[in-house]
Amino acid sequence: MEEVLTLVIDGTEPPSAATVKAVQTVCDAAEDRPGPGVVTVEVGGAPAEGWTGGLDVMKVSKWERAVRRLERLPRATVAVATGDCGGAALDAFLACDIRVVTPGTRLLVPADGTATWPGMAGYRLVQLAGAARVRRALLFGLPIGAAEAVELGLADELAEDPAQALAAVAGLVGGLAGKEIAIRRQLLFDAATTSFEDALGPHLAACDRLLRRPVAEAS
Repeated sequence: MEEVLTLVIDGTEPPSAATVKAVQTVCDAAEDRPGPGVVTVEVGGAPAEGWTGGLDVMKVSKWERAVRRLERLPRATVAVATGDCGGAALDAFLACDIRVVTPGTRLLVPADGTATWPGMAGYRLVQLAGAARVRRALLFGLPIGAAEAVELGLADELAEDPAQALAAVAGLVGGLAGKEIAIRRQLLFDAATTSFEDALGPHLAACDRLLRRPVAEAS
């Protein structure tokens, strides 16, 4: 039976040492056992006004590095969002391979004082949907509802029953190798900004890796 690792992120709380540790603990487990399996990320909640009061750039940097590690895991990741989803919850949600929203979910770029938060969630929103389609969310904090999130490609599915959606994801992932998923994910990331000539080498290397496997397994 494939192992499922679970991470819970509360978006009402600002990124903290405890939040970073929670992400790192799940990442450690996934990296130590990079076989078939899914990392489930349950997110919800959005920060209240004044949420950045205890933050500094070092804390934010540690959090962003933890999210980046989650984004590059040698396992498939699936996020399920419920209710309002902002701050750390939105960061983790957007970093996952498959993203599921439930009815009533709203994706929120939190504002604090003079403007919206300029964290890397904004970068991921633009990468996924395009600048024009998320402009009002990024500049003015306009919520993105569940149906709109699916339409924009920010979410893959609107599900009444998250458990059923997770079961479907497990079936989709099947026996896929975690390390190979990580390689395909990186090729996907690079395709948006890399020329064909520069991309050819990494793609051929991935092909060679796959073609050599039967020989290695037979020896």
